[in-house]
Amino acid sequence: MTKANIVSEIAKSTGIDKATVLVTVEKFMETVKDSLANDENVYLRGFGSFIVKVRSEKTARNISKNTTIIIPEHKIPAFKPAKVFMEQVK
Repeated sequence: MTKANIVSEIAKSTGIDKATVLVTVEKFMETVKDSLANDENVYLRGFGSFIVKVRSEKTARNISKNTTIIIPEHKIPAFKPAKVFMEQVK
């Protein structure tokens, strides 16, 4: 399902025009991204959590040049679904 499909479904079920729903969905995604960029997790009860995970430093190999490089510790965004959500998907 794409963002356009989500906007269409929400507009159809709520009766709100697609332009307003699109602005709302985009603002939601922007708020989640900004929160994660500021190391703030986002918790949506009954749905899940958008969290920031820290990947530790590791050694990797460049096979073509036969060299090793060190990948520094870095943060990545992740989603952890709620138990209710997980049970509904099963």
